[in-house]
Amino acid sequence: MKETHNEEMGAGNSHLKSYIIGFILAVILTVVSFGLAMTESLSRHQVVTGLVIAAVLQMFVHVRYFLHMNGSSEQRWNLIALLFTALLMFIFIGGTIWVMYTLNSRMM
Repeated sequence: MKETHNEEMGAGNSHLKSYIIGFILAVILTVVSFGLAMTESLSRHQVVTGLVIAAVLQMFVHVRYFLHMNGSSEQRWNLIALLFTALLMFIFIGGTIWVMYTLNSRMM
């Protein structure tokens, strides 16, 4: 049986069931985020912590169910590229915040 180009690249395993599960999880996490933002019974710190956790979970849902990235050998280079991009974003954003904080403290 001849494999298609998509199957060779690891994209042949995307099924409708995976998309439905990802969509349901994304909707649930979105509703949870809106619920946390709209509630007035939690402290500000608890709301921000809950939103950060929901955002990180949402990111993992999208990477796993919509981008189909996992630890398989077919996806290893895609995963490495994603992690490298995340590292660069952390350096750029973290460095910018650090420089702005330092400049603010020196100006005061």
